[in-house]
Amino acid sequence: MVAGLVIAMMPAMLGAQAGTACKPVRYLDNDYTVCQFDVRREQIELFWRDGGNEAFGSFRRLRMYLDDQGKELSFAMNAGMYNDALAPIGLYVEDSKSLKAANHRDGPGNFHLKPNGVFYMAGGKAGVAETGAFTRSGIKPRIASQSGPMLVIDGKLHPRFLEDSTSRKRRNGVGVKDGGNTVIFVISEDFVTFHQFGSLFRDQLKTPNALFFDGTISSLYAPGLSRADWGRPMGPIVAVVKNSE
Repeated sequence: MVAGLVIAMMPAMLGAQAGTACKPVRYLDNDYTVCQFDVRREQIELFWRDGGNEAFGSFRRLRMYLDDQGKELSFAMNAGMYNDALAPIGLYVEDSKSLKAANHRDGPGNFHLKPNGVFYMAGGKAGVAETGAFTRSGIKPRIASQSGPMLVIDGKLHPRFLEDSTSRKRRNGVGVKDGGNTVIFVISEDFVTFHQFGSLFRDQLKTPNALFFDGTISSLYAPGLSRADWGRPMGPIVAVVKNSE
């Protein structure tokens, strides 16, 4: 959500290879990178601030923090919208602790293009749900990040997505399928519309629910692709973490 992102590859900061979790996908004349994980085998976490309550802000700082703990960052992506202080503007839960409450307010921008939604992990399963439905459900998540808009809602595209839209940006988001066992993170390599991005999740990836993370600072850390995007500081980061061998 911050303008002026610089995208670059920085092989020197990359850790161990992430295998084939991330791969290129071409769909309807647009290129994407799709990263798929089985949550029964991978440890998915959210990160915002370090032990000194300072926002990580970058994949590099997060990787260094995990290295010090004897852990390995094998995948990461920006994971929700935030303010100028890099603080989440919606629900944010880390280690089962709610650090920000759900945001039900109306307002400008993509976050408020309702319905918006929540990506979460609870009971060993991943989920994406519309914000109101999530808060009414009583689910107690281990991690959760609110963003918006929803891309796919129960198999249907967001009602305000227009097929002939002229708004094109690099976008990233997340979808869940297989009863919550499979989580799929996607970043577009081309500038795409919301309709194109949502259609990828609905028609190609077959995720019944999917959530938009961002469309300006969209960034990916994927060692298996020798990729580490960098640019403006980011807020919440979703990551796959492994114990270093």
